[in-house]
Amino acid sequence: MQGAALTLYNSLTRSMEPFAPLDPEKGARVYSCGPTVYNYAHLGNLRAYVFTDTLGRTLSWKGYPLTHVINITDVGHLTSDADAGDDKMEAAARAQAKSIWDIAAHYTEAFKRNLKDLNVREPSRWSVATDHIAEMIAFAEKIAPEHCYELETGLYFDTSTVPDYGRLAGNQDDVREGRIDPVAGKRHPQDFAIWRKSPPGEQRLMEWNSPWGVGAPGWHLECSVMSLKYLGAPFDIHTGGIDHREIHHPNEIAQNQAYCGCGDSGSHFWMHNNFLVDRQGKMSKSKGGFTTLQSLIDAGVHPLAYRLMCLQAHYRSELEFSAENLAAALTRLKRLAITVSALRDKAADANAGPAPQPVAALLDEFDAAISDDLNTARALVALDAVLALKRVDPAAQLAAALRMDDVLGLRLETLSRQELRLRPASAGITAEAIEAQLAQRKQARAEKDFTRSDALRDALAEAGVEVMDGDPLGWDWRIAL
Repeated sequence: MQGAALTLYNSLTRSMEPFAPLDPEKGARVYSCGPTVYNYAHLGNLRAYVFTDTLGRTLSWKGYPLTHVINITDVGHLTSDADAGDDKMEAAARAQAKSIWDIAAHYTEAFKRNLKDLNVREPSRWSVATDHIAEMIAFAEKIAPEHCYELETGLYFDTSTVPDYGRLAGNQDDVREGRIDPVAGKRHPQDFAIWRKSPPGEQRLMEWNSPWGVGAPGWHLECSVMSLKYLGAPFDIHTGGIDHREIHHPNEIAQNQAYCGCGDSGSHFWMHNNFLVDRQGKMSKSKGGFTTLQSLIDAGVHPLAYRLMCLQAHYRSELEFSAENLAAALTRLKRLAITVSALRDKAADANAGPAPQPVAALLDEFDAAISDDLNTARALVALDAVLALKRVDPAAQLAAALRMDDVLGLRLETLSRQELRLRPASAGITAEAIEAQLAQRKQARAEKDFTRSDALRDALAEAGVEVMDGDPLGWDWRIAL
């Protein structure tokens, strides 16, 4: 389906641009910066993958074949933004008294489970950093003669050797330099490590031989190597969180320019989602106590409510995380599930023919919304309007809603009320016992025995379950974050 022309915001040019694959035969080639697997992903991290998944689904909706690569960083990412501090993986392994490989395997599995819970589609390829050390060394050997210099601590990239370094970041040198720890001997503050030598007398948990001594690759190197290996150069779209726009992605671009001997950035589009913020500021692991997707599930919140909360805001806007916003998203998701379920029942014995004019018009509105830089907030309005139509063939109505959900990814075809009713992990009572007490309470209220009704409500509260008496949807458990 082509429909409206797809336009996307390119961070590199700071402008909206029409999108078409650079190579129509290969389709859309997308690379997404993946997680550093030293801890559980927090909700701010996961917003990036809801965004990337929406992008991929939109490209599929528009009819483009999609090749999507997500990397797994299991080496090289330091505890600072650039060239000082411990490797995050090694620090986690020491803190947890586990092997670094066990750390990587555990948190990679947890991350993939998060994506599955959020109904994020599998990429075409998972690309793991430590599987590509030989390619990283070869890449560094090619660019080193003209673009790098060696210090006692490692091999560094001289950012003055490529044109227009920092263009992606808007040339905000003061912003970037404030996030880079100084390293003795660097020619310029923005220069960054290509290869970090192991300190004399020390042995890293992960280290390899190289022409510059035993050590490990710099964090930025892996993405250049793996994106160009699997997608070619130039490819279509590189995605990541907005925090990558200031240092990590400009450094990738510099490496790409050095490798190809040209001014090309490696990717045509660079796209970035904005932060998830709580009332204390940007959500971050470094603050401690960060909120994970599993913590929401344990509180009785279905993970797709978080996906919907993300879709209700534009990916380039900051999104506030709060219990109130999440509760509103869950209520909206419940309404969608109830409405689609009712349509399924009505349409069970019907076959959808061509979409009638009101449905077709709303499909066009939906297409126009997602084609306008993935405006999912507007797209959701079109979905609501389709579901609200009266005197329309329910089979056509259902088909249109599920077609829209191909992009939104809310699993409306199978999502049920029962699935959305999660028991908080802290509730010291089984789901069957909750249902039994709620049934008794409804009977007591019907008989106007409010003393018994209140006693049953209090007993549920003591067990960690709060009752939503005023919920117009008739749902029984209040979200407890």
